[in-house]
Amino acid sequence: MHIAVIPACNEAESIPYVINSLQKINIDRIILVANGCIDATCEQALRSADENTLHLLNFPEQLGLDIPRAIGAAYARQFDPAVLIFVDGDMKGDISYALLDLITGIKKGLDMALTNCYPYIYQRSELALSVIKERETLNRRVGLFNKIGLASPCHGPHAVSRSFLQAVPDKIFAIPPLSLAYAAANGFGVGVAAAIPHNLLGSHFRNSKHAAMIAQTIIGDCRQALSYANGEPLESVLNSKEEQIGYRSGRRFDLLNIFSC
Repeated sequence: MHIAVIPACNEAESIPYVINSLQKINIDRIILVANGCIDATCEQALRSADENTLHLLNFPEQLGLDIPRAIGAAYARQFDPAVLIFVDGDMKGDISYALLDLITGIKKGLDMALTNCYPYIYQRSELALSVIKERETLNRRVGLFNKIGLASPCHGPHAVSRSFLQAVPDKIFAIPPLSLAYAAANGFGVGVAAAIPHNLLGSHFRNSKHAAMIAQTIIGDCRQALSYANGEPLESVLNSKEEQIGYRSGRRFDLLNIFSC
């Protein structure tokens, strides 16, 4: 069974495109984790998806960045999928071919199949370079840079195997770079299985403040993952209150804990 998790907050415009990409590759179940939506995200999803395929988890409050991903993973475990794909709710580009490549990567033995969102060299902003530097530092520290380059589960769709899904604590899915460090440290296979330039993902450009907050969040996540890679115990890393920059402080781990119980 192949399952997809879609985190979404006010993505009424893009959610039909995301679901269409998934339905093109005959995904068995789609788990939409809608949170804090005040638009027609849920209604558009119900119109776009086969009713036997869509599982709608609708939270009235915003859960914070990547908590919906973790909740979707926790919910998916009951179905014991061979492949679990994560696709953000704003990716309205036709990415079906990349999703198929991710599935193929898992079938060929990867436990975490990533998308290379930088397949071409081009001019990058200072903000983007600051994020790339942190991702490179982490990828080198966990011994994966020569294999995956700058790829990361925090950027672009990615997939995980049954073994990884069943082994990983829920909180780790809410900190994507930490999931990469965990995979590397615990002998799971990690590799790049798909390539798609960032601009073809179809993600929204909201504003410069949002871009800066996202960058700060990824930087904080990478540094938290680096602490784990440097030998800090996982429980200590997960409970760390340091570097609550960007959107990190808005993550509702309390609601994730309730849902996971």
